Amino acid sequence: MLPGSGLEALAQSKLYSNQFDLNEVLLLEGPMQEGRDLNIEVLLQYDVDRLLAPFRIQAGLEPKSDPYANWAGLDGHVGEHYLSAMAMNYAATGNADCKSRMNYIIAELDTIQQANAVNNPSWGVGYLGGMPGSEILWTNLKIGDLTTYKQTWAPWYNLHKMYAGLRNAWLYADDNLAKKLFLNYCDLGIMIIADLDAAQMEKMLDEEHVGMNEVYADAFEISKDPKYLEAAKRFSHKRLLNPLAEVEDVLYNMHANTQVPKFMGFARIAELSGTEKYEDASEFFWETVVENRTLAFGGNSRREHFPSKASSIDYVNVIDGPETCNSYNMLKLTEDLFRLDPQAKYAEYYERTLFNHIRSSQHPEHGGYVYFTSARPRHYRVYSAPNEAMCCCVSTVMENYDKYNQFIYTHSDNALYVNLFVASEVNWSEKGVTLKQTTDFPEEEQTKLEITKGEASFDLKLHFPSWAREGFYSTLNLLQMTC
Repeated sequence: MLPGSGLEALAQSKLYSNQFDLNEVLLLEGPMQEGRDLNIEVLLQYDVDRLLAPFRIQAGLEPKSDPYANWAGLDGHVGEHYLSAMAMNYAATGNADCKSRMNYIIAELDTIQQANAVNNPSWGVGYLGGMPGSEILWTNLKIGDLTTYKQTWAPWYNLHKMYAGLRNAWLYADDNLAKKLFLNYCDLGIMIIADLDAAQMEKMLDEEHVGMNEVYADAFEISKDPKYLEAAKRFSHKRLLNPLAEVEDVLYNMHANTQVPKFMGFARIAELSGTEKYEDASEFFWETVVENRTLAFGGNSRREHFPSKASSIDYVNVIDGPETCNSYNMLKLTEDLFRLDPQAKYAEYYERTLFNHIRSSQHPEHGGYVYFTSARPRHYRVYSAPNEAMCCCVSTVMENYDKYNQFIYTHSDNALYVNLFVASEVNWSEKGVTLKQTTDFPEEEQTKLEITKGEASFDLKLHFPSWAREGFYSTLNLLQMTC
């Protein structure tokens, strides 16, 4: 447990079997710690009541402040990621301000959910959305009329972010009220789609809906209620699942970040149900994106889409290069696939993308966030400012720097995986062992691993990177070992 955090074992390691809780992995001095700490400074500049205003409005409550103006129509999507960021930072650092803000948001959401049950009983029991026109949208969708749904900007995309925010508040901070609100919200979603047939579901899922199947799979793992696993499968887009499970690439010219989270859900369903089709689809998707669509720094897409082979020249011609959101979700998918099959290729991709795309998407001085990273020669990046830009990548990037310590180490029953070369310390409480990693990577080409507390017998599995095949060696107590 991180000293001073006040947190014991978290739900995180219960839900994801190979992960250490964020409070068991301490970042030490280095670029990742610097980025995390700078991000907390940026996050604490946001006005929480402005983030919550859209949710109060849709519940029939008076807002405590004016909502943010950016990306009107997708109201609330930033506040939902903000909740996740507060929970992650509290778990990782014990920061009291993050905890206070997280608690305030959850208490407000409890009030809002109760107000929706009273003010919108026919469609809003459990609702926690901030989208304008929510009543008409969800009332019509519930009866199979997709007209309003198709005219609205990515409805499930918006709602998903609150599903994930509440799950994460429980996952990383063990907040049981957040868990209750999350499952209530899941029940609302099941009610909305209950009478939709397979064709209507497919038509609905043609619109961007992020990882709705993933959050329902997690709801199943949390509650053990099979209705949530069934909902996860209903939220799985067969237009993508079926061909990619058969190793058929249909991704050309598709909106990239619409697709990535679907496969996170497929991987999670495979993990919890043992259904090979879902695992096959997620594995092939990862392979074809990483091997055929990813630039040297780990990002993918241009103008938010997967280009055809013929139009890939656009990478050096257009301004809108790889989107940070895509890499955010690809790293999450990579974590899921590594849990299913801990291969070195997953650690390799994760390292490349984390150091080159994610870490550099934060301005080193003022901490602003990046939407697009252009591959156009001599181009530049545009960074956000707090309380100003509210685009999709501002919301997802809020989380990126808060969980730098999530994939440095993973474990099985008797093996410790060192996946990333990051200055850090991991407390493996089940083994009674603390391991410290000292490195200035990538500024230096070495790392030192030291058991600083306890003793135990276990396998130590080190990431052997492909870029260091020549000249790579390890020593144990000054004795050189063969790799």
